[in-house]
Amino acid sequence: MLAGAGMLVYTEVRDELGEQVLAADDRNDVLAGLVTAFAVGSPLAVLVASLLGYALAGVALRPVEAMRARAAEVSLAPGDDRLPLPAAHDEIRRLGETLNDMLDRLSRSFERERRFVADASHELRTPVAVLKTELEGALRAGGHAPEVRTALVAAVEECDHLAQLAEDLLVIARSSEGRLPVRPERIAVDELLAGVRDRFTDRAHERGRGIHLAVDGAQVTADPLRLRQALGNLVDNALRHGAGDITIAGRAADGGVVLEVGDEGPGFGPEIAGRAFERFTRGDAARTRGGSGLGLAIVRAIAEAHGGKATIEGAGVRLWLPSQGRLSGAVHDPVS
Repeated sequence: MLAGAGMLVYTEVRDELGEQVLAADDRNDVLAGLVTAFAVGSPLAVLVASLLGYALAGVALRPVEAMRARAAEVSLAPGDDRLPLPAAHDEIRRLGETLNDMLDRLSRSFERERRFVADASHELRTPVAVLKTELEGALRAGGHAPEVRTALVAAVEECDHLAQLAEDLLVIARSSEGRLPVRPERIAVDELLAGVRDRFTDRAHERGRGIHLAVDGAQVTADPLRLRQALGNLVDNALRHGAGDITIAGRAADGGVVLEVGDEGPGFGPEIAGRAFERFTRGDAARTRGGSGLGLAIVRAIAEAHGGKATIEGAGVRLWLPSQGRLSGAVHDPVS
């Protein structure tokens, strides 16, 4: 009896332990499956979530990129398009509207400044011309003491400077409006450069310097008055700030004509070379030698009005003009 009871207890314990072992194996299998699922699924879920987030961010920021791309091209010219606005009435649209309002205010201010410069320079030309005529008449009359004659000569020279400044300001204002007046015609580069040389020969001789030509018989369709003005500014700049002899060159190149004025000086300093064509830019040395800082800005405006460009090359400035005179933003105006 006792032996039978013991066998029964042993059997029950064995069965219970077997069930517990089977249950533990099942749990281990389930846990192993979960670990495998997390190991495989988590990186995949992170990747999918990242791609989805990147796509959503790209869609959300697309209006910002459009505004940024347009802002890189926007100018203050009248009628120029403003920043594009998204369809959604959200914070980005309100930011774009605020920036467009700011651009409109800047454009109006810039237009008022441009009109003032143009009007002032235009009105200055007549009284300066009258004053110069009266001074020259007084010089011709003679009978002045030496110091009076010296003062009259200096006054005439200053009238010339004022007249040139007024003309330069008028050119700058008109070029900013995109309507620099030009009257193009077919001209021989040799004759044009020879005329510029003759104009400055006396001044160069007074300073012990020479002016040389280097030409090849090229021709160009351009406004001779404007080109003489640009080249005159370059020669005047070389006389003021350069050294040694001056060379005025003209040749056919790159489907157009290259006009270049250079000297034997050290050229533009690093502090000014990068912004030489900006308005009122002058080096420290130039501030003691006169000049308004508009000469090179005029040169660039005239080159661009003819569809060309102006660059600094060593100790000189080079203009490239298309041989057939592709006008860029200029108008044919009978009044200069």
